[in-house]
Amino acid sequence: MCILSSLLVITVNNPIYSVLFLVLTFMNSAGLLFLLEVEFISLMFIIVYVGAIAILFVFVVMMLDVKITNFKKNIWKYIPVGFVLSFIFLIEIVLNILENFQLNPYDKSVISNYYLNCYKTLDSITDIELLGQILYTNYILEFLIAGLILLLAVICSVCLTNVVSTNVKKQIISKQITRRYV
Repeated sequence: MCILSSLLVITVNNPIYSVLFLVLTFMNSAGLLFLLEVEFISLMFIIVYVGAIAILFVFVVMMLDVKITNFKKNIWKYIPVGFVLSFIFLIEIVLNILENFQLNPYDKSVISNYYLNCYKTLDSITDIELLGQILYTNYILEFLIAGLILLLAVICSVCLTNVVSTNVKKQIISKQITRRYV
C-alpha cells in the first residue's frame, strides 16, 4: 500500500490529489514503523510530515492556484533509463549489505538457540510515556511557546490567503429595520 500510494504521488495529474496521496504515504510509513515497535519515530512521522510539511504543500498549492491541464505524458521513453538506474541502485545496496553486515556469528554455537524474554528484562514504561513525562514536566514552557508559534503561523497563513473584495454589497441594518411597508 505504501509503494502504491507513493507511485500515485508522482503519477496523478491533480496537485491536491498528489498531496493527499503523499499524506497517505506518510501514514502508511508511520503504520509500518508502529508495527516495528518504533512508536516515537512513527508518531514523529505523523506530527512532522503530515502535520507540517503536507499542510504546507496544500497551502502552497492553494496560493499558487495551479490550473489542471490534461496533457498526454510520454512516460514510456523514461522507463528504460529508470530500470537501469534502479538496477544500479539495487546492486549498490546488495554490495553494501554484503560488505558491511555479517551473518550470525553464533550459528554453530550453543548461544544461537538461547531464548531471551524481553518483557522481563525491560521496563514496563514505553518510550512515548517517558517522552511525555519529560516534555510535560521539565520542558512545559518551551512546549507552550512552540504551540503559540505554530498557532501564529496558522493565523498568518489564513490571513495571507484571505482575499478581500471591494465590490461587495453591504447591508445597512438600520435602514432595513426602519423601513415602512405601506
